[in-house]
Amino acid sequence: MTQDSALKELKHDMLKSFQRKQRDTWSTGLSLRVHRALSWLYRAEQERDQDDLDAEFLFLWIGFNAAYASEYTHESRVSQRDAYAAFFERIVDYDEHQHLYNLIWQHYPNKIRTLMNNPYVYQPFWDSASGRIEADAWKESFESAKRAAHRALAERDVVTSLSIIMDRLYTLRNQLVHGGATWNGQLNREQLRDATGLLGHLLPLIIQLMMFHGSEHWGDAAYFTEEQR
Repeated sequence: MTQDSALKELKHDMLKSFQRKQRDTWSTGLSLRVHRALSWLYRAEQERDQDDLDAEFLFLWIGFNAAYASEYTHESRVSQRDAYAAFFERIVDYDEHQHLYNLIWQHYPNKIRTLMNNPYVYQPFWDSASGRIEADAWKESFESAKRAAHRALAERDVVTSLSIIMDRLYTLRNQLVHGGATWNGQLNREQLRDATGLLGHLLPLIIQLMMFHGSEHWGDAAYFTEEQR
């Protein structure tokens, strides 16, 4: 596997083969994070074969968490948004062949815009619906967030675009994890299909970039002590 591997080639088996060859040269923290992320990617691919969007999305999300979350982000209780932004800044810096850029502007531009324009994956909409904020309080911030997202897309700002995308996907994740949706329900199929397709390409790219820069300091994996080995 080379660093300019095509987007469509990045499946679990190829990534796992590279990981087996390189893992002994990595720190324990990175090795464990990549190992965990790959295990969830593999499970997500199995669900994809079964056409189970809900399960595939959740397994991809767990894989993303396994990759990006370090003991530092876990202990410091930084916000999800700040943690995503810091992680994406680093990943984008390593993306010499601009695969993340191509993912956003060549493979999924319309689907990303659809997600940005969808209030059902915008948390303040649901805060308003449940009475936690005033009825129409979400609308102004929603329009502002859409403008920010579209501006980031227009300016080809990869870090900001990815951070905003993950903010929307986090709302979708919460709906599923907290029982706010029906398994295989029709109401969220469109946004779930778009989100799963995007995350299904994003996670392998992230794992690949982490492995190609395995000699860098990535921090300890969350929920791990040396005594567990």
